[in-house]
Amino acid sequence: MENKKRLYRSNTQKMLGGVLGGIAEYFDVDPTIVRLIYVILSVFSACFPGIIVYIACMFIIPKDPGYTDI
Repeated sequence: MENKKRLYRSNTQKMLGGVLGGIAEYFDVDPTIVRLIYVILSVFSACFPGIIVYIACMFIIPKDPGYTDI
């Protein structure tokens, strides 16, 4: 059986919704770098569409089912 990589919101590397932490885990990079890139792109784009995209991703990307918070 093939092991497919899936994108999930992170439960361990999250600050708000875990979207950027999940992207960092998916690409195996430091979450701080992903967050910095996101902030720079959001600030320098017109009308901060990055905020809308982040909120949409919170609803679209599922939480990681393999993590249990005890």
